[in-house]
Amino acid sequence: MSQPDANRFHSAKSDLLHLNKVCSVGQNTGMMAASGISREPRHISALECFLERRLEERLPADFCGTASRAADLHAFGFEGLGPPMRMEVLAMRISSALFVLSLTSLASAGAPAQSQDGPPPWAYPVNPPNFQRAPDDGTIRRVPDSAAGFTLTQLRDLFAAPDWHPEDHPAMPEIVAKGRKPDVLACGVCHRADGPGGPENASLFGFSAEYIIQQTVEFKTHLRTNSVPRIATDLMIKTSKAITDQELKEAANYFASIKPRSNIAVVETDTVPKTHVRDLFLAPMDGGEKEPIGQRIIEIPENVEHFVSRDSRARFIAYVPVGSIQKGRALAASSDLRVQCAACHGADLKGTAVAPGIAARSPTYMFRQLYDFKSGARKGANSDLMKPAVENLSIDDMIALVAYTASLIP
Repeated sequence: MSQPDANRFHSAKSDLLHLNKVCSVGQNTGMMAASGISREPRHISALECFLERRLEERLPADFCGTASRAADLHAFGFEGLGPPMRMEVLAMRISSALFVLSLTSLASAGAPAQSQDGPPPWAYPVNPPNFQRAPDDGTIRRVPDSAAGFTLTQLRDLFAAPDWHPEDHPAMPEIVAKGRKPDVLACGVCHRADGPGGPENASLFGFSAEYIIQQTVEFKTHLRTNSVPRIATDLMIKTSKAITDQELKEAANYFASIKPRSNIAVVETDTVPKTHVRDLFLAPMDGGEKEPIGQRIIEIPENVEHFVSRDSRARFIAYVPVGSIQKGRALAASSDLRVQCAACHGADLKGTAVAPGIAARSPTYMFRQLYDFKSGARKGANSDLMKPAVENLSIDDMIALVAYTASLIP
């Protein structure tokens, strides 16, 4: 990195740290009067504009797009959120920008952005520099076996879950279909209408209502976080703080009533399509080029546009290193009860009263859970059982275990 660029990075970091303090005050109602900060939209908008302007002034062009859009909240429907949540989300944008700034600074200096033992980037995708979502040209999008149609703007509305296949599920509760403005996002937007989710979040298939409620409470109390900042988790935390007990119960009962189905094909291979990060998930690059898989899981939609359209029937291919499934099967059947998955999750890994089902879930999502339990980022009711199980697992072990569990029948 040149000295001028290094100076600009340093100045940008100082600005971000200052803004972070301002937002911390703005989130604390007891400190607002003394600080002169309010949650009025005009004050929050001023902070947002200041963040954008300072990043553009301080950072090189190739970084500015990443930092200023690190959370990409406008694309997530940010302008529809209420003032309290907007203040919290602004703080989240700043935290994300600081995180990306750290990675970019390291990479620019010739140092690795992740240490060998750090969180693998493929499991925690970050949108690349200058990432922007495609503009809405007004085209009505379609998916197979559905008479419905939506524009990109409609599909990006966080308070309207697109229901491509209403015949697949019971009637959605209002909180699942539309959320509650301004602060409770529609559950069916991120998790899809009947709960399959995607690699960037959780499939709710097979979870009991009690487990869904428990996990939402743990998001709310910050017992469940991630080893690195993630937009999906931050939005879940914000929603969990505003949802009522009755709304949560209705959503949990609804998703628990859905019959699980498999939507992942696990493929062992030495080579995989070259990928890029698109809206926090991996997608194949144009041209069909391939590269060695190394010690990674590369999970991509079978049809990217169907997944972007939030089609609840979207399917995925999870590429894993050769031999992973058998190695994972052996690890899961270990004679050591601390790491024997069936001891808590059941003989078929479909769940028990003690622990949730882990069969047929996204291996990328499952890897993050193992890693987050090990790092201590994920705490809560199950952490005392999981910590001993994961403390001696290597990255390769985790890849093998989740490749095996993803290959099972739900």
